[in-house]
Amino acid sequence: MRRKVIAGNWKMNNDLSQSKDLITKLINGLSGQQIHCDVIICPPFTSLSEAATLVKDTTVKLGAQNMYFEENGAFTGEISASMLKSAGCEYVILGHSERRTIFGESDELINKKIKKALQSGLKPIFCVGETLQEREAEITSKIIERQVVEGLKEISATDLNNIILAYEPVWAIGTGKTATPAQAEEVHLFIRNLIAKIYTKNAAEKLVIQYGGSVKADNAAELLSQKDIDGALVGGACLKADSFMAIIKSV
Repeated sequence: MRRKVIAGNWKMNNDLSQSKDLITKLINGLSGQQIHCDVIICPPFTSLSEAATLVKDTTVKLGAQNMYFEENGAFTGEISASMLKSAGCEYVILGHSERRTIFGESDELINKKIKKALQSGLKPIFCVGETLQEREAEITSKIIERQVVEGLKEISATDLNNIILAYEPVWAIGTGKTATPAQAEEVHLFIRNLIAKIYTKNAAEKLVIQYGGSVKADNAAELLSQKDIDGALVGGACLKADSFMAIIKSV
């Protein structure tokens, strides 16, 4: 039985004071509750160290939103895997559609980052998803297959155990549009069958595949009830403790 994972991607939101306030509210709200999923928060880099202190000895886990594939050197503005580890991170989001579309990250670059994260003991949350134009052109499966195959190139079945895959249709991120549960389930099943083809059926059955794209308290339960949807990568709704906790409790 795959355990569901709810992760909050804060994106470029919350300074240090706001981060402390949100994490404190979240921890207090979850304290004493029966939680049936893993909870991950991914604040901006500037809040990671403080976040690690606040979530220590709680059930909340810490992730970052990006990293570079080199260990160190003349890469102004970049953050390495070892820096994230030293700040207390266990997870890192890689391949998010905003990194692909705004910053031009290629499948090859994302693959290098995934390999480096795994080598460094970080667990990637590896994002894939199609744009509205690609969906309307009915090439969703072609796009997803390319992103999955290229992103997981030379990644072993053993390493796959430490990866969470997140399907996030680009047209549903921050737009208020959400893939219907049936649309989301269809792509999740496609991904699981693709993983079975690349690796094994057992590897595919064990892989946690999250849905991301305008997940809110009022649609989470229906999305998460789908057979192949193993959690959510939450954007805007994770920036308020109450709405994020409502999604967590809907599992």
